[in-house]
Amino acid sequence: MKKILGPVFLLNCVLGLTPASFAQDRGGIRQNHGIDHDGGGSHDRSQPKTTEGPDHVEAHFEARIERNPALKSKVESLLPAGENLQTAATGFKNEGQFIAALHVSSNLGIPFDQLKAKMMSNPPMSLGQAIHALKPALSDKEVDTATETAEKEAKADEKTKSVTKPLS
Repeated sequence: MKKILGPVFLLNCVLGLTPASFAQDRGGIRQNHGIDHDGGGSHDRSQPKTTEGPDHVEAHFEARIERNPALKSKVESLLPAGENLQTAATGFKNEGQFIAALHVSSNLGIPFDQLKAKMMSNPPMSLGQAIHALKPALSDKEVDTATETAEKEAKADEKTKSVTKPLS
């Protein structure tokens, strides 16, 4: 038995495995490793890491839209009357989520402010959940289709390139 425990102990030391790490994987000891465990499932690993807070991410995609006149024109055409890009985009995790919400609002006639309020509520709703909450008469299939359509439109919009004139 001692002949087996020696190599196993050595292997554990080399690999950094401890009884606590085994328990972690088996649902035993749990430690917070920077992951939001609020139960809302709101942790987005695709969101860029910044030290400047969540407003930096919003400003980043807003600035990208501002720098692309063709994309800015498309986005502004979807904005509700009297709404500006910066105010409308505030609170969204990323450009795709924001533009998809604008498309849903336009496609389904859902007021953007109501859709945004559902998506920014606590806990936040997904785009599909917000559609279902605001248009309960739609079937699950119709909600899924509307969500997929808006996400495809958003992806197409994000690929919009700014048209630049060649240098003479």
